Amino acid sequence: MKISIIDSYMMFLQTLRPDARRALISKLTQSLKSEPKKPKNLFAKSFGAWVGNESADDIVKEIKDSRSFSRQIEEL
Repeated sequence: MKISIIDSYMMFLQTLRPDARRALISKLTQSLKSEPKKPKNLFAKSFGAWVGNESADDIVKEIKDSRSFSRQIEEL
């Protein structure tokens, strides 16, 4: 049996208190009255070229050199 997303939401919403459901209805109603906002494409903004003069080898070396290990073996 396949459950639709609406049915899934309804099963969740039935667990809410009546006042919480009324507040949700109010917010949903208000959201329908306003123009939909265009979603910000933050995912696409996370990509881009690296800004810097270092070569890839220099960056790798800097990362490896900045590592610090403090391995302490505890006795049992």
